[in-house]
Amino acid sequence: MPDLRIPTSAQEVSETTRQAAGWFDEHWQDWLASGIRIVFIIVLALVLRAMVRKLITQLITRMIRPGESEDEPSRLGGLLANTGVVNPERRQQRAEAIGSVLRSVASFTILGTAALMVLSALGMNLAPLLASAGVAGVAIGFGARNLVTDFLSGVFMIMEDQYGVGDEIDTGVASGTVLEVGLRVTKLRGAGGEIWYIRNGEVKRIANMSQGWSTASVDVQVGYKEDLERVEALITETAEAMAKEAPYDELVWAPFKILGVESVAADSVVLRIEARTAPGKSLSVARALRQRVKRVLDEAGIKVKEELPPVAAGTGAGTTAAATVLTTAATVPAPGTDPAPPSALADPTSAGYKAATPIPAPVRPADDTTTKAP
Repeated sequence: MPDLRIPTSAQEVSETTRQAAGWFDEHWQDWLASGIRIVFIIVLALVLRAMVRKLITQLITRMIRPGESEDEPSRLGGLLANTGVVNPERRQQRAEAIGSVLRSVASFTILGTAALMVLSALGMNLAPLLASAGVAGVAIGFGARNLVTDFLSGVFMIMEDQYGVGDEIDTGVASGTVLEVGLRVTKLRGAGGEIWYIRNGEVKRIANMSQGWSTASVDVQVGYKEDLERVEALITETAEAMAKEAPYDELVWAPFKILGVESVAADSVVLRIEARTAPGKSLSVARALRQRVKRVLDEAGIKVKEELPPVAAGTGAGTTAAATVLTTAATVPAPGTDPAPPSALADPTSAGYKAATPIPAPVRPADDTTTKAP
């Protein structure tokens, strides 16, 4: 045990100083070696981290770089390309998100390893620390399995570009506009203004209405007796004129097509029209087309529904006469057909007629008012 007593004399001070100098001369080389080792570890970790981050940045840059032609992406860009669905801007957003995750993982791994090496250089025994960290990792893994599931699901959602900020999606439990895409939760703005926080691990299916293109579908109802060829010509002319006007000239990506008669009723016929539009713009295009078609049909005098003649209801003798005529018409056989066989109930003397005759109600005898003599 070192002597921690405060020296009280000059001789003790001299002896203590000599011992300290000897102890310093004995250990300064170990200190210097440990210091140099720690500095070397830190410098090496920082240089390695910078190199790895630069390589990741270059990889992401090559992934978002277009190929020789617009239709053929680069070899690395094909990892993020999704023909007909993802545009270059969305691919760049995905690449940046993936690059951020990779840089964070690389920094955590390199700096964490460097920290353990520094502790080892200081003479700390890492075996109990690593054992405790392993046990704690297993316990945290079991307790936070949902968190791990959410994190992995978020990583794959970003890599596969299932949706992005600004997309209209339906996750089954909620639908709305994506406000934020995180590795653990996704934030949506619902149609009523509410905000939904959805865990990525709980999403089983996703319907994205903002990727690629949308379909605007419009049903036009006209009267049953209207000329369908004339109606189709008017609708086609109206749709083509609308597709050439701003802003619909950029929203309509394919000409309107009349698919034909969708349904037929006693007083009307329904025609269906469809067109390919920009993603998320199908409803606005359909509303505008309905308004224009309605105005054109009104100007052309085309009815949307035929007026059926009302059925007159007779009373009194007219009703009786009509019933008699219908009964007579029903009993008279049609020309060229065999008459119906006679019914047994038509003969009052037949056994069937008598059996079908209702049993008369019993007559109650009148009360006897005569008083009998005792």
